[in-house]
Amino acid sequence: MTSVVLKPGESQESLLRRFRKQVVKDRILSDVKKKRFFVSKSEKRRRARLKAVRRERQRRRKEQRRYRR
Repeated sequence: MTSVVLKPGESQESLLRRFRKQVVKDRILSDVKKKRFFVSKSEKRRRARLKAVRRERQRRRKEQRRYRR
């Protein structure tokens, strides 16, 4: 559970800003979004494979740009 403590002299706005940063850092919202719907194991594998393909494509593009110069 994410929590933040109000520091002496700190405004509510800065407390809320720190809380939001902590939520993002702890990946709470992304986990909730992932668990919102059931995803089968085969679908997880397919998505992971597609993600790996995209990552490799992007790496190759970056490599090609490096050697063009």
